[in-house]
Amino acid sequence: MDICDYILHDHDEQRRLFAILDEVPRDDARALGIVWHRLEVLLEVHAQAEEELFYPRLLQLGKGEGDKDSAEDETLDAVDDHDDIRKGVRAAREHEVGSQEWWDAVQAAREANDDHMGEEEREALPDFRHHATPQERHDLAVAFAVYEAEHADGHGVDASDRDPQAYVDAHS
Repeated sequence: MDICDYILHDHDEQRRLFAILDEVPRDDARALGIVWHRLEVLLEVHAQAEEELFYPRLLQLGKGEGDKDSAEDETLDAVDDHDDIRKGVRAAREHEVGSQEWWDAVQAAREANDDHMGEEEREALPDFRHHATPQERHDLAVAFAVYEAEHADGHGVDASDRDPQAYVDAHS
C-alpha cells in the first residue's frame, strides 16, 4: 500500500459519487439524499484523515512542489480548501435535498473539492513521493485506511473549520 495511491483512490471515489449525483433524476430526493450522505461523509472523513495523518508528515518531510515553495504553503492551501469544501457541505444541509439551493451548495462543495484534488495531485502528493520512504508511505496508507474504516459512518469526526496558519504552526 502507498498513501499517495490511497489518497488518489479516495479522489476517484469522490469524483465517481459526484458523477452519480449527476445521473440521479433531479426529482428523486430520496436517492439524491442517500448518495449525497455517502459523499458528504467520505469528504469529511478523508479531509480529517489527511489533517491528522498525511499533512503533519508532509510538513516534516516536504520541500514544496508544483507552484508551491514549501510544504507549509501546500498545507496552508489544503487546509483552507478543506474549509471551503466543508462550507459547501454545511450549506447543502440547510436546504431541501434536490432544491436549487441544495444543488448550488453541492456545486460549491464540488468545485472546492475539484480544485483541492487537482492541487494536491500536482503538489502535495509528488512532494511526498519525492521525500518519504516506501516504508513510510506504506505505514501511512495503513493508518489512513484504518482511520477511514473506523470513521466510515462519520461519527467522531470534527467537521468544523480549521485556521490554516494555526494548523501549520501546531504541526510544524
